[in-house]
Amino acid sequence: MMVLACILLAAATSGVNLVDEVYQIPAGEWRYVELGLNQRPALVFAQFTVESGPKEVKLAMMRRDDLERLRAGQPHGVMDETEPSGSGMLAPRVRGSGDFVLVVDNLGERSSAVHLRVSLDFGVRPGPEVTRLSPRRQLTVILVSFAVFFGIISWSARRLLQGIQK
Repeated sequence: MMVLACILLAAATSGVNLVDEVYQIPAGEWRYVELGLNQRPALVFAQFTVESGPKEVKLAMMRRDDLERLRAGQPHGVMDETEPSGSGMLAPRVRGSGDFVLVVDNLGERSSAVHLRVSLDFGVRPGPEVTRLSPRRQLTVILVSFAVFFGIISWSARRLLQGIQK
């Protein structure tokens, strides 16, 4: 009975740990990890820490065809990337299915040992992502709200004064 409960609990989780390894990346080179989100959208959590070597490593997420362009030395696109440093993380939300990769790029002049952790969360809701208004629109909403508020107050005050005077 307990084994069945554990199996059901494991099946109910929506997250998957994909990678938790240390990669040796030579100077000026890169390594990649296939994500393969062919079935459904996911939230990708990717975190790296340089354990030894220069702390000039960056992490980038891109499509598989952009990786092929990178491999050929051609201009390529990037969905999200970190600044070169000793540690960093990405948490992009991948809406569509497709072949995606995470590229760990060593920009330093010596080899680096990089600990990479990648997990996928398939519990992403398919609805729109919550966004914020631009500062200009926020100001517009505030000004319109104040104008309506003070308009109502002025109208109410005038009506009350007219009622008192009669």
